[in-house]
Amino acid sequence: MSSVCVYCGSAVGYRDEYQQAARAFGRALVHAGMKLVYGGGRHGLMGEIADAVLQANGYVIGVIPKLLLEKEINYRNLTELHVVENMHERKKMMADLSDAFVALPGGTGTFEELLEIYTWAQLGYHEKPLGLLNVSGYHDPLLALLHHAANEGFMRYDYISLLQVRSDAQELLDRLQRYVQSDR
Repeated sequence: MSSVCVYCGSAVGYRDEYQQAARAFGRALVHAGMKLVYGGGRHGLMGEIADAVLQANGYVIGVIPKLLLEKEINYRNLTELHVVENMHERKKMMADLSDAFVALPGGTGTFEELLEIYTWAQLGYHEKPLGLLNVSGYHDPLLALLHHAANEGFMRYDYISLLQVRSDAQELLDRLQRYVQSDR
């Protein structure tokens, strides 16, 4: 595993723990010799994780749609910045550049990106590990919803185990590196 795609908020949220966790995950990536692949933004947790990786002399690949670049919300001075036409191209390129996927706290964009790549894993489009950095229980409602979907017969229980869930950045990264997707 040489690169991890991180989905996270373009806001920092109300808890200091969110920023601390984004920075810790960024430092853990650099310590493990891995590249960060993310949406190229400079605000919120996106900016926090990019800052942490760059400050630790790590490698950051940003992928941003032209519209967002024109609004000047991109992070300058990334190791690589790819400008694409739209969000669909962004998500595809981020997936192609990554060996694993992790969601930190975020809003609907983060949920949408995570759930799409999670669905792709369920359908067998990739076998890359998926993780949730569950900072201060942020993802607990999502996990409850997934269990509810399985309880109601809309999802297989074994799909829930595709998500590696940890509250500590280093533990999650270690878990992703050891993860081998089981036969489904």
